[in-house]
Amino acid sequence: MEMNGAKEWVLILGGSSGIGLATAKKLARHGFHLIIVHRDRKADLEDIESEFHKITSHNVQCVSFNQDALNPTRRKILIDRIASVLDLGTLKMLVHSIAKGNLKPMGAKVGMNLQHQDYQLTMDAMAISLYDWVSELHALGLFSSDARVVSFTSEGNAKAWPGYGAVSAAKAALEAITRNIAVAFAGHGIKANCIQAGVTNTRSFRMIPDYKTLLQVSIERNPYHRLTTPEDVADVVYLLSKEEARWITGTVIKVDGGESLC
Repeated sequence: MEMNGAKEWVLILGGSSGIGLATAKKLARHGFHLIIVHRDRKADLEDIESEFHKITSHNVQCVSFNQDALNPTRRKILIDRIASVLDLGTLKMLVHSIAKGNLKPMGAKVGMNLQHQDYQLTMDAMAISLYDWVSELHALGLFSSDARVVSFTSEGNAKAWPGYGAVSAAKAALEAITRNIAVAFAGHGIKANCIQAGVTNTRSFRMIPDYKTLLQVSIERNPYHRLTTPEDVADVVYLLSKEEARWITGTVIKVDGGESLC
């Protein structure tokens, strides 16, 4: 993928599994070079690195960092390293796929109840970090003149699922931050959108209390009687990278096969 002689890259925050990894694979097939920041256990790294190596079979580069994208000091170091990787290239797209939130219930017994700090951690990780990364990447001039920012929300943004209180708030905040990024950075060519995926059976989703019930209900609700797949979502991320999507910004795009309609 070349633009005016310079390589175009995609930075994915949280790209080692689920929707983030499916997105990496999809974009690699269409010629984008990838930088993936993820945070995983050492025991899982062999399998993860194997997936990243497969990506390079599409004749693209794939550079990964197993680092904490949420730590402000570490983020600055990471961005400096990303700038070195880019060299004369630019970031065509930033994909925010960080799933780090607290799933404690409200109104539970002492010690298990959702606390202020649980909300704070979840909001920082799943919402505010999007602005932190956009702001700092922009300050260093690392975005292309027609860059795309994509993040992921869910139907839980407006529903009260058990144990989802902190994440629900973070998703609503993420959508608000996305709208404001779309306006504030429009003059710099940055477009920002959220994708609201249908229920997707990913590792992070399986951490939600009683997730099996949510899976079954979603299959019954969905007009196509199946779950949304990571690949369904990755396809739309790719669509948002295209020239024809240049006028789409500040929106929440539902990718759920009509599930939220029922």
